Amino acid sequence: MCFLQLLFEYNMAAINWFPGHMHKARKDIADIMPHMDIIIEVLDARIPFSSENPLIPALRGDTPCIKLLNKTDLADPQLTERWVAALEQKQGVKALPISKKNPEQIRQLLTLAESLLPDRNLDLRPIRAVIMGIPNVGKSTLINTMSGRTIAKTGNEAGVTKAQQKIKLDNGIILTDTPGFLWPKLNPPSCGFRLAATGAIKDTVFDYIDIALFTAEYLLRAYPEALKARYGIAELPETDLEVLELIGVRRGCTRKGGSVELQKVSSILITELRAGLLGPITLETPEMTLVEEELAKKEEAERARLKEENDRMRRLRARKNRK
Repeated sequence: MCFLQLLFEYNMAAINWFPGHMHKARKDIADIMPHMDIIIEVLDARIPFSSENPLIPALRGDTPCIKLLNKTDLADPQLTERWVAALEQKQGVKALPISKKNPEQIRQLLTLAESLLPDRNLDLRPIRAVIMGIPNVGKSTLINTMSGRTIAKTGNEAGVTKAQQKIKLDNGIILTDTPGFLWPKLNPPSCGFRLAATGAIKDTVFDYIDIALFTAEYLLRAYPEALKARYGIAELPETDLEVLELIGVRRGCTRKGGSVELQKVSSILITELRAGLLGPITLETPEMTLVEEELAKKEEAERARLKEENDRMRRLRARKNRK
């Protein structure tokens, strides 16, 4: 069975995290969007599809958009190249891989923004840009690097920025920073698990074991050598659960009697994945996400069909009862 089949047969509840301040952030962004010259969306290079906000295309219209693939130091470089090419197939979109470890990459953004509006006289009218991204994608760190000073609050947790603020950059760009927000329904459901694995969703709203099983399944298929090297495993087992159990034995996460503490080993795997200790890893490919999108559309269409059929049957029963 291929990994994509396993992915969609995973018996897990979908993850959704949409607190009140995110609803307000979405409304505020919709209000300012017509006044913006450029949209800058910060993506996580490990999950470019899952961290790309599906609400933005409707909000941006024809406004030029720069997709920043942040945290490239944690991502698979070959897949990052493929993701840049895939993203730039969209009209009016430029993609730029960056990392906080390389400030010069980040400062390239200013030149790229100017190139998208070549006829603009910046002395007369500065470029108005809005920067947005999912929680914990590193947006605030990027802003501080671009401005050369500490303006935005940073933190290794989801949802640090709570309100909009305007920042004037040295080249005349006026940047509007916005709170990180997700969207009410994470679809396909696998997006929620990847967002959780990389730290975009607060740890209190999901079960570490579920996320670790999901992650172990993917690593077992896509990065087996990384698992072997990190955890000293000579021969990998067949299943995600067996992977966690083997890591648990290697790390001493066992109770009396030899059973593995799955919660503890799950925390170890996710923490080390986020820190890049398994090496550069990307959790999705352009081809994989195209298949996921197609499957999600078919499932959505089937749900709509069943709902319509149920509504039709209820109407028929109501007519019979009135006779």
